[in-house]
Amino acid sequence: MLRALSALAAQSALAVGVLLAVPCPAPAASIVDHGAVGDGETLNTTKIQAAIDQLSAQGGGELVVPAGVFKTGALFLKPGVSLRVEKGAVLLGSTDIADFPTRQTRIEGKVQPWRPALINAEGLPRAVVTGEGTLNGNGKPYWRAFWKRRAENRKCTNLEVERPRLMYFDNCDSVTVAGIALKDSGFWNLHTYRCRNVLLEDISITAPHGDPPKIAGDDQPWGEVSIDRAPSSDGIDIDSCQGVTIRRVTISVGDDCIALKGTKGPRALADASSPPVENIVVEDCDFVSGHGVLTCGSEATIVRNVVVRNCRVGKAVPVCRLKLRPDTPQLYENLSFEDLTLDGAQALFDVKPWTQFFDPQGMAPPRSVVRNIVIKNVCGTVATLGDLRGNKGDLVQNILLQDIELQSDRPQLRRGEIDGLRADGFTVNGKPFE
Repeated sequence: MLRALSALAAQSALAVGVLLAVPCPAPAASIVDHGAVGDGETLNTTKIQAAIDQLSAQGGGELVVPAGVFKTGALFLKPGVSLRVEKGAVLLGSTDIADFPTRQTRIEGKVQPWRPALINAEGLPRAVVTGEGTLNGNGKPYWRAFWKRRAENRKCTNLEVERPRLMYFDNCDSVTVAGIALKDSGFWNLHTYRCRNVLLEDISITAPHGDPPKIAGDDQPWGEVSIDRAPSSDGIDIDSCQGVTIRRVTISVGDDCIALKGTKGPRALADASSPPVENIVVEDCDFVSGHGVLTCGSEATIVRNVVVRNCRVGKAVPVCRLKLRPDTPQLYENLSFEDLTLDGAQALFDVKPWTQFFDPQGMAPPRSVVRNIVIKNVCGTVATLGDLRGNKGDLVQNILLQDIELQSDRPQLRRGEIDGLRADGFTVNGKPFE
């Protein structure tokens, strides 16, 4: 099984590399030449979008964001136009939600009216965003609005307070995002939906992730409360995509580092708009902070053929996080985690029932399957081995733990019924794992 997964990873990476190596043949143009002003105050949405549209109408080319701080709302890439954000350049998200006009977009497992991202690409044969500059979501006012709503209603959903993502790619055949920094997104950072042949490399993704803010009392105006955590700040969301390579990416956020997504509900497998997530390679990455190196859920159906290798995992980050919804038939199979260094990671496994906002719609609980999970060649420190258990009736099958050497203060693995759990060369605190 390991050889098959490694071969799959190599083929996926090679295919993506060959496909995305085609150079852009058209000339470059600067947003400044189209009237954009990089003073951090002027709203440039109309000017930048006009530059994109004109370049596309002329046959395409590379649109350059030079050094400066260019404030903007939602932008939409067009056929033939790639975007290069140069060193010292910042695309700064507007803090006025009206600059992100509501449209049909994919969010939390459904296509529905919501706010677009700062950078959007839909239905393109090729979508490219590169450079050494920064996309800054300017997210603090959006976080403040969410925490205010959470103070009013502890059961509020993520979507009650609309917040823009930084990047969204929908139904694109070839996506490249390379070199740039993503910071302070209002919501998720980088979201790909129904895309094929995706390369994400040499990116840094950061969002504040301290403790949630204390709830303000009546004698303390909300505006005086310090907000030091970005809610729903997923690093990368791979939604219903095939053939994705993520490499040399550093992620430090307050939610999932990489989330593999689909849809949810008892009829999820019949949803043609949510094809399986498959053939994913994650390599040479640093997971500094987040709720999981790799998380399947909160909305996911079929996820298979995933390799995570040669990565470093920081404090309080679980390695393999699988959310098993009691209202959704899920299949997570052929997941391999190998050659990892853990520095105070939260757990090897965070695999357990997930009941947030679940709705069985009056139907009998479906069965979920987790099978063929390999964790191999891992060393370092971890808080606990974690949880490996499903809902009643779920199948957890064929788990291999091989060549692992860990130190842990709580070396327990909470586990449910597992059909085939093997440990080979696995020691914790110098003792063989039983």
